[in-house]
Amino acid sequence: MKYCLAIDMGASSGRHILGYVENGKLKLEEIYRFENGIVDIDGTLCWDIDKLFTEIKNGLKECHKKGIHPETVAIDTWGVDYVLLDKDKKEILPAVSYRDNRTSGIPEEIDKIIPRKELYERTGIQATNYNSIYQLYCDKKSGKLDNAEYFLMMPEYFSFKLTGHIRNEYTLTTTGGLVNTKTFERDEYILEKLGIDKKIFAPLSLPGTVVGNLSEEVKSEVGFDTTVILCASHDTASAVASCSVGDNGIYISSGTWSLIGTENLEPVTCEKAMNSGFTNEGGIDHRYRFLENIMGMWLLQNIRKNLDKKFTYDEMMQMAMDSNFTECINPNADDFLAPENMVEAIRNYLNKPDLPIGDVINCVYHSLAKAYDDAVKVIEEISNKKIDVINIVGGGCKDTYLNSLTEKITGKKVIAGPVEATATGNIMVQLMSLDESLDLVKARELVKNS
Repeated sequence: MKYCLAIDMGASSGRHILGYVENGKLKLEEIYRFENGIVDIDGTLCWDIDKLFTEIKNGLKECHKKGIHPETVAIDTWGVDYVLLDKDKKEILPAVSYRDNRTSGIPEEIDKIIPRKELYERTGIQATNYNSIYQLYCDKKSGKLDNAEYFLMMPEYFSFKLTGHIRNEYTLTTTGGLVNTKTFERDEYILEKLGIDKKIFAPLSLPGTVVGNLSEEVKSEVGFDTTVILCASHDTASAVASCSVGDNGIYISSGTWSLIGTENLEPVTCEKAMNSGFTNEGGIDHRYRFLENIMGMWLLQNIRKNLDKKFTYDEMMQMAMDSNFTECINPNADDFLAPENMVEAIRNYLNKPDLPIGDVINCVYHSLAKAYDDAVKVIEEISNKKIDVINIVGGGCKDTYLNSLTEKITGKKVIAGPVEATATGNIMVQLMSLDESLDLVKARELVKNS
């Protein structure tokens, strides 16, 4: 039996998922799960990369305890964030989170150097203030880039920690607003205009590229050796790889963020797409994920946190279903990016300070479903497609109330699953790397039949 291990790390949790093919069907088994979260270091929102690397190794140790030694391992995470290394390959800390407010006003500053329309036409990426391009510009202004020799996005950094080898992966890098849609490489014109030295970047590698085997130190610690490869390292790229909705369908990768869109062979960089908040992120086989980022389960996660986690998500869902309140917020408003209290942020946005908690939760549900409907209409208009089905994947697809609201408000058929879509797509790439006869079409068919 050939085993592949997906290490799928989200903004709130991570998991090690084992995958293998048995009797023509893809089987998944969760080996290990751990919590993740932003930490505040002297007023800066950061990632605890030491803790995360320890958890990655803990999951590998669990495999060894079970007597399972996967042939390949691949890591995926959220996009845009990165770790800088100096000439000795030591971390230049902190590893700042995209939710930190340091980039406030930076997009407008860069607009004066490269007009936003030109930047969108070159990269296809929406000008969102947490993009890597804006974070890097902050690091340049602060002097943090002065001693940087290497740039590694999160999965690339952890792959480096496992193997000692440095690779930069295409799908993940596209999320940051630095890759040219025509060349599939970093746009040197942009780097030059912003004064960012291109020496810190490695050439872009495609999903399926081998990073290397475990270092002697890691191998000794976890108890076995394996080959680390690059999957579609952006979690949404992996999730979309597992979808199979055809030309007249769209996907929603539903997690901390809701990524709603369609898959295209060419980028869409017209002004309508830019003004509607759509982005063109890289996918497998140089496909384009034409999608909108919508603040997703982050809203409900924070409401639950504000309520001291005394309610389960199912109980919160029932509270929403018992409410008749349907007024909506804009889920993507800056008010909800990283508020101290999400419940109060929503009440303040609506100017309803005494809004009952059930109504607050139902407001989130209706706001997400309405945002999905708005996105569907834009996709239909710009792509000249008539959408008939929405495939919701990821952890959020377990929310039956949101699924039913989406079907009701959009008027489209909704199908849910797979739940572990990101891990599934991650493992698909690993299987494709082990079997040259397995291409994306066949791999998707395997997932569909499983």
